[in-house]
Amino acid sequence: MPDLSINFAGIKSPNPFWLASAPPTNSGYQVMKAFDAGWGGAVWKTLGVPVVNVSSRYGGVNYRDKRLIGFNNIELISDRPLADNLREIYEVKKRFPAHAVIASLMVGSRQEWHEIIRAAEDAGADGLELNFGCPHGMCERGMGSAVGQEPKVLQTIVEWVMEVATTPVIVKLTPNITDITEPAMAARRAGANAISLINTIQSIVGVDLDQYSPYPIVDGQGTNGGYCGPAVKPIALNMLKNCAQHPHIKLPISGIGGIENWRDAVEHILLGASSVQVCTAAMHFGFGIIREMVSGLEQYMVEKGFNRIDDFVGKALPNVKPWNELNLKYQVKASINPDKCIGCQLCYTACEDGAHQAIRLQAGTRTPAIIEENCVGCNLCSLVCPVDECITMLRTDEGTQHLTWNERTAAHNIPTEFNDERAGGRHHWVPEPLAALGKERHKTLPGKARALAVSKQ
Repeated sequence: MPDLSINFAGIKSPNPFWLASAPPTNSGYQVMKAFDAGWGGAVWKTLGVPVVNVSSRYGGVNYRDKRLIGFNNIELISDRPLADNLREIYEVKKRFPAHAVIASLMVGSRQEWHEIIRAAEDAGADGLELNFGCPHGMCERGMGSAVGQEPKVLQTIVEWVMEVATTPVIVKLTPNITDITEPAMAARRAGANAISLINTIQSIVGVDLDQYSPYPIVDGQGTNGGYCGPAVKPIALNMLKNCAQHPHIKLPISGIGGIENWRDAVEHILLGASSVQVCTAAMHFGFGIIREMVSGLEQYMVEKGFNRIDDFVGKALPNVKPWNELNLKYQVKASINPDKCIGCQLCYTACEDGAHQAIRLQAGTRTPAIIEENCVGCNLCSLVCPVDECITMLRTDEGTQHLTWNERTAAHNIPTEFNDERAGGRHHWVPEPLAALGKERHKTLPGKARALAVSKQ
């Protein structure tokens, strides 16, 4: 079997799956239970001067039969005394010495940072994660995302931390910023050992239509909270990629955001993460999800011939290019398998109203047909189709040509005028506006499609 153990910036754990700093890591009881279930590490719920939380604290975004595709919370850092948390960190490390326990920290002054760092390390923490991402409650006090959004302030505080820290320091970054690489570079300049991202996204997940209050409701009122869960994974992956590709960051990255199963974890690893952190999925389904995560990751590594996690960290990064470096000669077109089609005609509706009018309905059957000369290969039809592999995208170019926008620009072969003949859609068929009214629709179809429509009358 492959070796799942990792050494993340000097922090060792039996596998790359860590619980993120959040309610699931609020106590030694929970962390021990998680480790016993198979988690490799845990980032303790953020320690600092204890807070007083409100009730209620969570809001959710559901979509059809899927609950909590997005999760919002307005809970703050630990409301338990520091001494209790430190005692339990010590107890956890005594019982699970091979597992990673990282202390998440958030305080204000230089003296407070020095005091809490020494205390956490004395309790046995394997590393420190500096919480510069919390987007609610703490940022109003000059902490959390208020620091993460100011690279100079972040750098100063990390420098304070590095004055006394003897264990690896991870800087947790906020996504509530224009360019996440700016604070990442500040962390690097200050001497941090690693970064983690993303923290939660500032959000309001909904409004009660009767009380006129945002969720979660606290005595008839509400506030913005931190958004996480499966819905944020695309944002997390993009920001992870931005940091992993940046030539001046070059720090180990712990990936966070929307990880619910082993596939999500592998996607983060392929884009540069060498450990992954999970929160919402553990809150939703419990610590037992780790069994599927571990077994799925092991099977993936066996199938791909990877022996260690390091073998595929960042393996997808060379294939992530700016748009202007993509091959303009590559062409695909949609193909519908009539044996699998259930006649829902979602593809027709989507293409007709939302894309390029490249699908027609056929008389006597509910199976749509592709108008090949008008299909631009946008992929929308295959995305809305509810049947796996009913609509596939088939390559139609010969695969021998490669031409990018950059190359066309260098050759002075790009559209430069409003009505330029070199425009991509200049010679592409589009129905006449009046055809939208229905009666004359078939008269505007391109050649073969028009002939087919007339023959069906």
